[in-house]
Amino acid sequence: MDRYTVTSFNYLIASLLSLFFFLSNSFPTVHFTEALSSFSAEFASAMNGGTFGPAGSAGWALVTGVPSGILYFLGFIYLQKAVRESGVCLAGSFSKMGILIPMLLAIFLWNELPSGMQWAGIFLALISILLASIDFSHPSGILTGFQPVLLILFLTVGLSEFSNKVYQKYGVLEMKSLFLFFVFTTALLISGWKTFSSKKKIRVSHVLTGIAVGIPNYFASFFLILSLSKLKTAVVFPVYSAGTIVLISLAGWLFFKEKLKTRERIAVGLTVSALVLVNIQL
Repeated sequence: MDRYTVTSFNYLIASLLSLFFFLSNSFPTVHFTEALSSFSAEFASAMNGGTFGPAGSAGWALVTGVPSGILYFLGFIYLQKAVRESGVCLAGSFSKMGILIPMLLAIFLWNELPSGMQWAGIFLALISILLASIDFSHPSGILTGFQPVLLILFLTVGLSEFSNKVYQKYGVLEMKSLFLFFVFTTALLISGWKTFSSKKKIRVSHVLTGIAVGIPNYFASFFLILSLSKLKTAVVFPVYSAGTIVLISLAGWLFFKEKLKTRERIAVGLTVSALVLVNIQL
């Protein structure tokens, strides 16, 4: 399918859903100028351990939502590229292993230190990246199995996941749908421009696929932010990712008949093990 058509309608549906849920709540109306002025006034105190108020959170949603939308778009495009080049299982594993980025950044920024088990999980995850990328059996060199798209996917998805944590850390929970509106609308504008500039025929099947993808895409981010408001980063991301990797692996095997090399199977197994270990709280 044409990836930009699918991506555009995915973000269109996600954007409309976020706007619907934002307008349907009973939160007081915040004007654009009020949001930006409150954001400017509250920024220093929020960065020093506080949080934005309702109006400031609307400004924070805009400031964090736009760059997050760019990352979302890049992550989704590279996920499609990685699925085509490396298969569903490895692409899903690397995208979900991007949780290491928000976990490590949370350590440095907010002192959310992992336990010994969690450090072991981080180490296993890095080993699995190496194992999945290196082909030891190739006669011309061990780095021939390296797929750059997997590492790009890891970075873009990890940073986009971190953006959810950044908003939740300083913004009020009731404004999360506004944050997601800016995220998905930014991604929609980029993807829509790519779609129309390509001048390819838009097929109904591609549109329907994008719509079908957009609904779970929105709710995944919605509930991720909600979870981060109740649980620590080191708990939310591993549970979210480990479960996803297992489901993706099963789906790849059942529906697409994907067969992995031995080292790739080990890498996926290490990924799941790593994500379980980083969730252990001692």
